[in-house]
Amino acid sequence: MAYGDTVLQRNISFTVNRGDIFFIMGGSGCGKSTLLRHLIGLKRPAAGRVLYGTTDLWALDEQQRTALMRHAGVLYQGNALWSSMTLAENVALPLQHATDLGPSLIRELVMLKLAYVGLVGFEDYYPAALSGGMRKRAAIARAIALDPEFLFFDEPSAGLDPISGRHLDDLLLELRDTLGATLIIVSHDLASIYSIATNAVFLDARAGTMLAAGNPREMLETSDEPAVIDFLTRGTGKREVPCP
Repeated sequence: MAYGDTVLQRNISFTVNRGDIFFIMGGSGCGKSTLLRHLIGLKRPAAGRVLYGTTDLWALDEQQRTALMRHAGVLYQGNALWSSMTLAENVALPLQHATDLGPSLIRELVMLKLAYVGLVGFEDYYPAALSGGMRKRAAIARAIALDPEFLFFDEPSAGLDPISGRHLDDLLLELRDTLGATLIIVSHDLASIYSIATNAVFLDARAGTMLAAGNPREMLETSDEPAVIDFLTRGTGKREVPCP
């Protein structure tokens, strides 16, 4: 991963398995969000491949990449809801652009998605009228509008209090279990990482590469990389899962 001549990360290789809740971990500035942009087709890697099964994402033309990424939903860090649109209008956008469904059926599906995330009765509200946690759930409703196989989240718990963060973790588990989706999550939130991660990769800014991959709890027990242990123990060095 590079910006011009500046190499951010190199020699990264990991596998996300179907049904994983996969975390991209690391400290600030290590390239977590940049890696996410490579995975969802927004930024071409300076070298290497991003494979969906045996399909190389960046060997496809733009139209083919767009078709592949219709199987994915994305929750951006700032939610990226249109402030001039109601929640129903926001959630309807992917259905209007990617399907031939009529307005009545789209409205029905929108109500279903909002109900799924606990926002029944808020379909005609504008984002500014809602709490941060409600806006987050509305953005998730939009991300799952097309019943994606893959869901990507950039710092989903950012700005949430611990209780709202716990509820969000529960919702993410439910998405994996009920939709059969694979989740890829950029985060440095240890409470979420220890609660729901099944697999992960750890990026380090100083080394400029990945230092570990696998289940975070197993990393905590077996890694001999100081940066990994510092991150997973909040700098205490104690090899035990910290309290949230």
